[in-house]
Amino acid sequence: MSRIRITNCHVHTFTDRHVPARYPHLVVMPFKRAPWLVRGLAGLARLAGQEAAAASLRRLHRFQRAAGAADQAEIFAELVAQYPRSTRFVVLPMQMAGIGHGRVRAGLAAQHDELAALAAAHPDLVIPFATCDPRLPGAAEEVRRCLETLKFRGLKLYPRLGYAPDHPVLMREVYPLLNARGLAVVSHCSRGGVTGRVPRAQADEFCAPQAFAPVLRAFPQMQVNLAHFGGQSEWEAYIGEGLNPYAPQAAGNWLIALREMIESGAFPNLWTDISYTLFQSDAFLPFLRLFLDHPALRARVLFGSDFYMTRQESLSERAVAVRLRAGLGEDLFRQIAETNPERWLRDAARG
Repeated sequence: MSRIRITNCHVHTFTDRHVPARYPHLVVMPFKRAPWLVRGLAGLARLAGQEAAAASLRRLHRFQRAAGAADQAEIFAELVAQYPRSTRFVVLPMQMAGIGHGRVRAGLAAQHDELAALAAAHPDLVIPFATCDPRLPGAAEEVRRCLETLKFRGLKLYPRLGYAPDHPVLMREVYPLLNARGLAVVSHCSRGGVTGRVPRAQADEFCAPQAFAPVLRAFPQMQVNLAHFGGQSEWEAYIGEGLNPYAPQAAGNWLIALREMIESGAFPNLWTDISYTLFQSDAFLPFLRLFLDHPALRARVLFGSDFYMTRQESLSERAVAVRLRAGLGEDLFRQIAETNPERWLRDAARG
């Protein structure tokens, strides 16, 4: 394979110190405090002949071990080992203090400071982003501190936690900071993932690609990556159930909605990444290759993995990334893993 400088545009290094104590439910707290219980249950399931359950529990144990790392640097060291030398990583923090599952041991400012230290230790490898929950006090001020003092390169949003992408604090105080600098935003855009204490239908409404249309129009210099290319469930529906060619294509499928929004040319600051989604099924890869035949879409898809969330899958990060590279071929993989991220981040750095 030819030499490519890969940029993974979607990874995480936050630890369980940044996750509320009671998330996702009180009943799981003993397992969070003693991960060996999960490993023990996996062993019992295997002895009982329940191999599928045992495999799921082993994957959960791997994920818990990653989250239980002493610090972000420990998780990053595990990530770096999965990729070629000189690979860069856009590291996305998480703000879960406002979802009603108890306190977090390390607040957002401390998480940001630790990420800044990681970036200082690996200046050519770590591209740090800030995050915020606009419902919480001081959200805009903390984003400003990250951009101006810590020199972060963009912002991560997670509307499923319970806020709309056009929340007034974002529109009036946060997005103008990013737009003025041409900086990037990564936002969760999948029906899966962490959901705050809002009805699932409302969480979906906050995350839908169409919800970002007014944001994209109001801040044309801000480069918005709607992550996960719609998410696993949308890909499975598209492949397994099909779509009526005589009905409106984008009525409910986020994969189709994103394709149409990008291919239309109406949103030149819209991007998407393939994080986690393309790590979940072998069936998705041929479809991605066909979708990338469209020149507008090919220029706006970014490589990302969603590490360490992918520790829940059976294949390693390295195995899936190599499978993707071999399946797409060198030209297409270079496009999404080198060319497009460089443009996305160069746009972010401009001005």
